[in-house]
Amino acid sequence: MAAIQIDIMKVKQLLLLKIQRKSNRKIAQAIGVDRNTVNGYVKKLQSSGRSFDELLKLEEHELQNLFPSKEALDGDRYATLHGLFPGYVNELKSPGCTRLHLWHKYQQEHIDHYSYSQFCQLFSDWVESKNISGKLTHIAGEKLFIDYAGKKLHIVNKETGEIREVEVFVGILPASSYTYVEASYDQTRESLVKSVGNCLRFLGGVPQAIVPDNLKSAVTKSSKYEPVINKTFRDMGHYYGCVINPTRSYSPQDKALVEGAVKLVYQRIYYEMSKMTFFSLSDLNKQIRGLLERYNSYKLQTTGISRFKQFVEIEKQHLSPLPAEAYQIKYYNRAKVQKMGYVYLSEGKNYYSVPYRYIGNDVEIQHTIDTVEIYYKKQRIATHAKSHRGGSYTTIKDHLSSTHLYYQSWSREFFVKMAAAIGMNTAVYVGKLIDQQPYPEIGFKRSQGIISMKHQYPKERVEAACKKALQYDICSFKIIDNILKNNADLEPQPQQIEHEIKPHSNLRNTGNYK
Repeated sequence: MAAIQIDIMKVKQLLLLKIQRKSNRKIAQAIGVDRNTVNGYVKKLQSSGRSFDELLKLEEHELQNLFPSKEALDGDRYATLHGLFPGYVNELKSPGCTRLHLWHKYQQEHIDHYSYSQFCQLFSDWVESKNISGKLTHIAGEKLFIDYAGKKLHIVNKETGEIREVEVFVGILPASSYTYVEASYDQTRESLVKSVGNCLRFLGGVPQAIVPDNLKSAVTKSSKYEPVINKTFRDMGHYYGCVINPTRSYSPQDKALVEGAVKLVYQRIYYEMSKMTFFSLSDLNKQIRGLLERYNSYKLQTTGISRFKQFVEIEKQHLSPLPAEAYQIKYYNRAKVQKMGYVYLSEGKNYYSVPYRYIGNDVEIQHTIDTVEIYYKKQRIATHAKSHRGGSYTTIKDHLSSTHLYYQSWSREFFVKMAAAIGMNTAVYVGKLIDQQPYPEIGFKRSQGIISMKHQYPKERVEAACKKALQYDICSFKIIDNILKNNADLEPQPQQIEHEIKPHSNLRNTGNYK
């Protein structure tokens, strides 16, 4: 093919000077050409994909081929190749695809084809002219970029007229530019996890990596090289089978694509809703979803193909399947296994059994809205359905030793019978205390405390304290403890207020306790 008549010797001089790390300005002075010409030559040489040392070893005609003539660009052969470039851009986003693969396919289908070096040069020039070179680095199904828009939307309280600002979550698959948008009340980790789950369901699959822009709700500590991911977000990635890979906080290149998407969201979604009023988050998101579908259907100027079509053709098949259920946020607590073989979870104020051999050890409790998992040295040792009634004991019988199985016999009758061994007033008081609790288990533990006072005080004093306390409406361990500590049970009681035990539903006759 014809070529631009350039001085190959000057090109070789240029290569030598570049190998010597000379600047383009000094090279221009040395070989006697304009600096812009040197800049153009260097750019074309670099786009060949070869090093300067490799280029210097090429024959003159091979170097000449790197500078195709205008006539070559105007011919039918170039027009044919030019028509293939948009499809090649998409194919390059498929995992494992290279320009060499594309060239082999091209030369098999076209007898009058360009050489590989010419093919690469023409393709690079076309890509550069379309300003899409950065997109070629993104592999289909590899990443999902996520961020929050800087500008907020708002909803209005219909009754008070109060305006509430809401956040806007944006997710984009860089290979196809397919975009997801939704509004949320805030940027908390709960809201972020929910938005990511909704985004993945919208996509119908999971990419290899989710890339948050060092969001505070995803990243515990920002770092240029190794950001620290918070446990919740890391667990979410593990659940969906992908990695969490934050963008480098100091690298604007990592942010450019999602920030560009946010800018388009302002133009195509925000602006369209600028004169609308929304009274609920669901109504706002419903409108966003409609505009989002239209946005993804617009043809891109660079490829002439819509985001949705690119997603379906090049990216969707590379996403991994979604789990059947959405991820639930995990919360973490530390606890010590109590002597009874239970751990206490402050959320809900409930107790969960642990195998008795772990009694006395520190463990980690991981819990969601539905489940409680207990870990010792990163090994799971117990799993329970989460209880939603405060003060309950959730037990797996195999966790308990023969000694601890004793506690499974606890009941109202059990404690009233034990209290009766101290005295009838104590039995009445314990029965009344248990009946006043929203859950019996709470009363059991407090009753145990009252009964155990017989080891600290004479039984007669415990009985007298319970008799005195029965005049109050509320029963508690603390009342009995205070009476005994302050010796109030020893004070003489006026005859007129002496408590007389009358028939009572909490009272059994002595025959019941033989």
